[in-house]
Amino acid sequence: MYQALYRKYRPKRFENVVGQEHITETLRRQVETGRTGHAYIFVGTRGTGKTTCAKILSKALNCRHPINGDPCNECDACRGIDSGAIMDVIEIDAASNGGVEDIRALREAANYTPADVKKRVYILDEAHMITTAAFPALLKILEEPPEHLVFILATTDLAKIPITILSRCQHFSFRRIMPEDIAGRLKYVASQEGFGLTEGAAGLLARLGDGSMRDALSLLDQCLPAQTVDEDTVIRAVGIMGAEDTVKLWRALAARDSAEALSRFDKSYRGGAEPISILRDLLSLARDMLMVRVAPKGAKSLLTGAFDAERLSELSRSVDTARLVAVSEILQEDVNSMKDSRDKRVKAELCLIKVIGTLTGEYTKPGAFAPEISSAAEERPAETRKPAPERKPEPEPRKPKTEALRVPPEPEPDTPPWEDEDIPPEAGEMIRQAPPWEEPPEPEVEPEPEPVREPEPVPAPETAEDAAPYAGGDWWDEVLKRCAGKLDSNAMVAVSAHENVVPRLVDTRLTLYVRNIFVQMMIDTDTGRDAVTKAASEVLGKPVGVSVVLGLPPEDGAAPPGKPGLDDLARFDGIVKFT
Repeated sequence: MYQALYRKYRPKRFENVVGQEHITETLRRQVETGRTGHAYIFVGTRGTGKTTCAKILSKALNCRHPINGDPCNECDACRGIDSGAIMDVIEIDAASNGGVEDIRALREAANYTPADVKKRVYILDEAHMITTAAFPALLKILEEPPEHLVFILATTDLAKIPITILSRCQHFSFRRIMPEDIAGRLKYVASQEGFGLTEGAAGLLARLGDGSMRDALSLLDQCLPAQTVDEDTVIRAVGIMGAEDTVKLWRALAARDSAEALSRFDKSYRGGAEPISILRDLLSLARDMLMVRVAPKGAKSLLTGAFDAERLSELSRSVDTARLVAVSEILQEDVNSMKDSRDKRVKAELCLIKVIGTLTGEYTKPGAFAPEISSAAEERPAETRKPAPERKPEPEPRKPKTEALRVPPEPEPDTPPWEDEDIPPEAGEMIRQAPPWEEPPEPEVEPEPEPVREPEPVPAPETAEDAAPYAGGDWWDEVLKRCAGKLDSNAMVAVSAHENVVPRLVDTRLTLYVRNIFVQMMIDTDTGRDAVTKAASEVLGKPVGVSVVLGLPPEDGAAPPGKPGLDDLARFDGIVKFT
């Protein structure tokens, strides 16, 4: 019966474990000197050797003739543990046996002395899957175990292990295996199996393994039974694009050629490449290009190795850093969400279109690294560059003409206004024909202004002294009532206090003099000014402009509005005197 390569070539001695020398050397010395612990916890990503080292340690603890801390693999204990015949070394999948009853049964059985070997070893794989209620049941025996008992916990998620468990275990962190170490192991396996494996194929499989020896061996197994495994064999068997096709796709994206990019994607898709693998390859290329741009001196050690360094340097010059970060974020998000997409092809095509839009500046992802990117746009040819839309200035409060607000004097019955000796008849005709919402055009010759006859109603005050009768009057209380609900509660309380705000109306300008800088901060906002402006205009029956000034009104002897001195500021409520 055929046995998978990762099972057939699983290391049986510490010296055969690849990429974890910092752990295997420590465990060998402990076994050799007899200073082993009663509880271990192995942490690391998948396929890095956690369960393998646990089994080797269990053999080394029970081996009849250990060799420098390694098991001999020849005695009855080593062979029995390898075959599963010895029942004192127990491997438990905590993902399916991690309940309270399971741990209680384990605790009861652990008290019995081993029958065939020196140590009873429990290997709890996926230990983070033990339930929250079951961990306390394990804690007591883990804290005070019998002399013959050893626990080895293996997990990929250390954060889910309670600190009370961690404090009673020796902690070993397994690293991701380097691509060159994986490639070397793959070539050794190929030589033992009698088939060829090229350097390019070994490197590609090592990168696809992403630090996991088991994944890399499984992918190699997938490429067999080819007599010689090369890069094309791996690309066809695994369903990926390959470095050359990925570079060509990126060139089409960088050239803003959507037709060429989508055509190349379709060709790879029809050739068997999965949409998610195409985006992952693009993301890997974008990541390497980013490393070349931001860390040119140390980029060689940071690269994935899938692409040539000189080609990366050339490609990285086609796009600036900010856009490269934005493209990487788009690819990363779509790769993560691809698993939940029903139509992965459409998802990938939309992602490519967003990448092109980001490179041209037509699309900016919300919250991207650079919301407004101009450096790359400046590098593009002028004919492909789109002018930036002009930002319209914020409209200033309209200041209506004073004459338009005054009540015009009633003309004499026998003398029409346009027949006055100082006003040409043409101007009068235009005044008569102009609609009420349009101001009449200015005549070419400005006549001498006729003295304005004061109307019967009380006119708008011209000076601060004339405005005094309106200060704090009933009209201001009505303005405050209409502001209710449009200002937040704090601002409303601040405005309503007469000792904090003193209103002064001069013609069509309403000035609010505030005695406290904090009150000014609450009122002098776009929302606050708009609310007061609308309410005052409705109450007074005319457009009113509103301004907020820190200080006292001029008649109170304060500094000019908007320019309070230090001594005056010291008298305001809530302001600490400057020293």
